[in-house]
Amino acid sequence: MAQLDIKEKLAILADAAKYDASCASSGTKQRDSAGAKRGIGSTEGMGICHAYAPDGRCISLLKILLTNSCVFDCHYCINRKSSNVRRARFTVEEVVNLTLSFYRRNYIEGLFLSSGIIRSSDYTMERIVAVARSLREEHGFRGYIHLKTIPDADPDLIRLAGIHADRVSINIELPTASGLKRLAPEKSGTRIAGAMAGMRAAIEDGHDARRRYRSAPDYAPAGQSTQMIVGADSANDGEIVRTARRLYDRYALRRVYYSAFSPIPDASAILPLRRPPLMREHRLYQSDWLMRFYGFGAEEVAQAAGADGMLPLDIDPKLAWALKFREHFPVDVNRAPREALLRIPGLGIKAVDAIVAARRVRMLRLDDLARLTVSIARIRPFVTTPDWRPTTLTDRADLRRALASPERQLELFSA
Repeated sequence: MAQLDIKEKLAILADAAKYDASCASSGTKQRDSAGAKRGIGSTEGMGICHAYAPDGRCISLLKILLTNSCVFDCHYCINRKSSNVRRARFTVEEVVNLTLSFYRRNYIEGLFLSSGIIRSSDYTMERIVAVARSLREEHGFRGYIHLKTIPDADPDLIRLAGIHADRVSINIELPTASGLKRLAPEKSGTRIAGAMAGMRAAIEDGHDARRRYRSAPDYAPAGQSTQMIVGADSANDGEIVRTARRLYDRYALRRVYYSAFSPIPDASAILPLRRPPLMREHRLYQSDWLMRFYGFGAEEVAQAAGADGMLPLDIDPKLAWALKFREHFPVDVNRAPREALLRIPGLGIKAVDAIVAARRVRMLRLDDLARLTVSIARIRPFVTTPDWRPTTLTDRADLRRALASPERQLELFSA
């Protein structure tokens, strides 16, 4: 490998990291710098890659790979062994110095570090952990650190990552075992699952230690996450949603990220020629939200899909579900339980909570709902109030077309 200066390495390895979607900082908190001579870094504030804290604050992260060289030859990966790309590799010290230098210039508030696999999984994992250890122990860095771990590495090395990182992630890569075997034959779904299970146990042990001993360190306080590539194999949206639900249930993941497959140079002949519509990725994130915050089960979300198992692209999955199961509507907003309100298309969590709070003191009318939502036309076919009942509106054959088309939504007011 030709000798490159630090700027050339940064240009190559920051660009190579853009394919990882799971760059987020939700669920973390400021680390205690007690005991350190000087604590630097923060999980707060504004700043290369933008992530967001639970309260909405923007956190900027240096998002890079340790190296884009790799001994694996996964068909979908631009950094695969057979790919004709320019290679680069950081040393541990270079990543540490870059992170500190960027922080002191107020460019970043933390680090997102991933890597291709060099020499062996254990060797690469040791280098990744060494970066985080140096930042924490030698330089007193208290900013956010997200480490991508390697499932084939020694379990003790993977668990060690959680001591220094706020979040760890282990990529499931593809939603089905058949897709993983076909496109990444050197990777094992069993080993990936085992690494996730081990990380869950380590996180739970860490939480238990914190409850018992106040001096116990936080262990991966922002939990673990994963990423699935969408559109590289034949998995439909129903299969992807079911896989995501299993991951949440089995491994207590904080997030599942969905990354639309993007065609790469010199691609394998078994890969699709075109990327899936970006709206498909968006609909999967909406489905994920329905399962995590709106009380929907994976099978219910899958029911919103068409006969081919794909979610509609023209309407969101909650509206698709409501149109498919119209017998659940209209809902009386003054009497229905919160769980039923959350299923009304167009009503978000904040609006539902506001309705539940307001109806304790007064009877809500249609005008009251209009003040709580962006589009009352979207909600109107699915609710009843003392001054409104949609009668046959819910059963209109063209209701989907009217709701999917903003310019036709006003027609619902005269229905």
